[in-house]
Amino acid sequence: MSTLPPVLTIDGPGGAGKGTVSRVVAARLGWHYLDSGAIYRALAVAALRRGLELDDVEGLVETAHDLPLSFQVEGTECRVLLGAEEIGAELQSEATGAAASRVAPYPAVRAALLDKQRQFRQLPGLVADGRDMGTVVFPDAPYKIYLTASAEIRARRRLIQLKEKGLDVNLPDLAKELEERDRRDSERAVAPLKPAEDALLLDSSDLSIEQVVERILACLRTA
Repeated sequence: MSTLPPVLTIDGPGGAGKGTVSRVVAARLGWHYLDSGAIYRALAVAALRRGLELDDVEGLVETAHDLPLSFQVEGTECRVLLGAEEIGAELQSEATGAAASRVAPYPAVRAALLDKQRQFRQLPGLVADGRDMGTVVFPDAPYKIYLTASAEIRARRRLIQLKEKGLDVNLPDLAKELEERDRRDSERAVAPLKPAEDALLLDSSDLSIEQVVERILACLRTA
């Protein structure tokens, strides 16, 4: 039996509800929380601020090693800090998401950020939200969920989320962007978006956040 702290991985495409569900589950369990997507997005923000080209792998790796990233969890919310600056709103922009999806496939970039993600594995446990948590970052995790939803539902959820943050977005552009990101992430050679072989597949299209949370907690209780 592993002596490492337990990990629950929640993977899936954008707009499936991973972030909200993961934070609520972490709060219910009293576990630590890792938003792996925020790490890649923070790297994208730092790289763009440095004026790096998104195909400058050497520059991206250097930036990843120097990334002064931290998380402050407050209830079910998570503040992301780059140094002393909160960058949550900047992380949620579609431009940042597109940039993060472009830098994520580089093996050297992923290697640079891998140890940083694994450092979040601490007692009493960790809920890790991402796209390759169960397949690459924590392949030995005892609990794995692959959360998905229809493309239309995911685009509508993303639209509501971004409008609540005051961002000017529209549904057709969001749907196109989600489709493109899904394609890139699924087809990339390194750590493609796919369910872990031992993951529980959960479609949230017709479920509320609370219903998804309860199903996941029930799975943990019976595991």
